[in-house]
Amino acid sequence: MPIRKQHLITVLSALVLSAGLLAPAQKPPAPATQKTGPDYSGMYNFLRDGEFVQVTVEDHGRVTGFVSRYGDTDSDRGVFLDHFFKEGKLDGNRLAFSTETVHGLAYEFRGTIERGDGKNPGDEAYYVLAGTLTENKMDAGNKTSSQPRTVAFKIFPQDLGSDASKK
Repeated sequence: MPIRKQHLITVLSALVLSAGLLAPAQKPPAPATQKTGPDYSGMYNFLRDGEFVQVTVEDHGRVTGFVSRYGDTDSDRGVFLDHFFKEGKLDGNRLAFSTETVHGLAYEFRGTIERGDGKNPGDEAYYVLAGTLTENKMDAGNKTSSQPRTVAFKIFPQDLGSDASKK
């Protein structure tokens, strides 16, 4: 037994010693990478007044968000429904997302994020989501119909107080 105990002490000592010698040579963790290019994250208008799309651009072109819209069937008329993104990707200025199905309806967007009429970052329409929005409706028999349309969704102003006084 003393040999095994001695062997264990030797191995542990070697590990501790080698860890101590390697520690100074290790590089500190790299700082979080800074985003390059514009930050397109924000709230954009949607199909009707009061409805919107929230887009959040994360690392490596991953996009999260949701569409918040008014229900339009007898069972949900006037109620806000949130369709969270199940997929979202940004590649340069090309944006694509699809939403979860809520009350038989889901959305897909394929297009670009472009500079709009807004003069400064934070202005209304500084960025615009331009492309094709496809509305996928599922009926009671689980049959899906798709309706594409060309859209342009403007980003909301960042400071509603100062922009509202101009209108």
